[in-house]
Parts: sequence; structure tokens; C-alpha cells
Amino acid sequence: MQASDVMTTTVITVTPDTPVQEVARLLLESGISGVPVVDAQGALAGIVSEGDLIDRVDGEPGRRRRSWWLELVRPPEDQARDYLKLHGQRAQDVMTRDVVSVAEDAPLGEIARLLEKHRVKRVPVLRDGRLVGIVSRANLLHGLALAPRAKRSSSRCGRRDCRCIRSMSR
Repeated sequence: MQASDVMTTTVITVTPDTPVQEVARLLLESGISGVPVVDAQGALAGIVSEGDLIDRVDGEPGRRRRSWWLELVRPPEDQARDYLKLHGQRAQDVMTRDVVSVAEDAPLGEIARLLEKHRVKRVPVLRDGRLVGIVSRANLLHGLALAPRAKRSSSRCGRRDCRCIRSMSR
């Protein structure tokens, strides 16, 4: 199965100029935990997640505590970006810009590995740089539930206390 088989195609999005309060309201009302930020041409500019907004509440971007001496040598552009993330008023001020994304033909196993590796809950699906869908962890579970039953083998997983049967196909 591929991203195109499980992705949500009616994706709720915001523009870079959407006010932060509107983004928060949209997340709550829609029951979602993140929203892609797209420009007028539909190109992905970033993503705003609950985590990005929670950083504003607790006052620490990325919830990282740095030593006072590391703060002294931190580049001014990093300090300015963190300040803007905490005090910005628009989606473009608080969004994560380095977004992990996939193409429509990305296998679900690859998507699962990306979610785990980058510790994200969703990946936008792009076609020619434009947003065409999004795959969340819930979408992956739906794909798993709908996938044809894997061929089974009588080999055990190797754990002494486990009675599971391991799937032989991937």
C-alpha cells in the first residue's frame, strides 16, 4: 500500500497570514493536531502543530533548556527566530518550516519509519511541490486494518513468553 491509498485528501489548511488564534480555533473545532500552511499556489510552506502553539504557552520553543553560557554564544538569528515563534501573530511566525513530506507513491512502511525517525504525527503528501493530501498515524492504522491478511508462518518471534506468530511478508 502507498500514501495515496490511505491519505486524507480533503486537508484543512491555513495561509501564512492566518492569525495564530484562528489556527488554534481551527485545530480545536476540527479535532486535528496540526495543519499545513500553504501559499496561494498550494505549495507547502510549513506546518503548525499543537506543539508549536503549546511552546507559546510555556514560553520555551522546543521545550529545550539551554545553559546560560550556551545562550551567550547562540547566533542572533536563532534568538530572533525563537522570539518570533513565541510572540508572532501569524501562522508563518510559529510554523515549523522544515517539514518532512512524502510523494503519493511512498510505501506505508517508509512513512511509518519517517514518523518514528522525525517524531512527527503526520506527513503532507506532495505532487510536484503542491499539497495533495496528508497521512497521519491514524491513516496508517486504517491502512494496516484494511491490508490483505499477510501470509502466516508457524515461526515464533523468539521471545520465550510470546505466543505470537510472525508475519513472513512485508
